[in-house]
Amino acid sequence: MAPLKIDHLAVVVDNLDAALNFWQGALGLPLGGKEHNEHEAVDIAFLDAGGARVELLQPIGDESGIAKYLAKRGPGMHHICFAVADLDAAMAQMTAAQVELINTTPRTREDGTRYAFVHPKSTGGVLVELYEMAGEQA
Repeated sequence: MAPLKIDHLAVVVDNLDAALNFWQGALGLPLGGKEHNEHEAVDIAFLDAGGARVELLQPIGDESGIAKYLAKRGPGMHHICFAVADLDAAMAQMTAAQVELINTTPRTREDGTRYAFVHPKSTGGVLVELYEMAGEQA
C-alpha cells in the first residue's frame, strides 16, 4: 500500500515556546493546534506547511522516548510521517517485505488516528511513522 502523502515532519525541541518563535514567528507557519499527550509524554504543536505539517515535540518528563532521544542526540529532526489509507495493509506489506516494525500492532491517538513506526534499521537510518487518519478515505 503506497503512502498517500507526507503527513508531517517531526522535530524534537527542548522548549516548545522558543521553537514556536522560529517556526511560527519568524518562518510564518500558521499554528494548527497544540496537544498534551500523556501517553507519549510529550507536548506537541502542529504547524501547517503547504499540505503537510511540522510537528514540534517537547518531552514532558525525563523517561519518555522523546526525552531520551533529546538527551542523547539533542534537538532536531526526529521522523517523517506518511499518511496511508489502510494501516493494517501497510503494516502487512512491510512485514512481508521483512521490514522491521517498532509497533507490531497499531497505536491509536485520542482523535482516532491509528499509527505505527518503522525501525530506522530498515529505512536507511530514518525513523518512519505511518498514519491512518480517523475517518479519512483514500
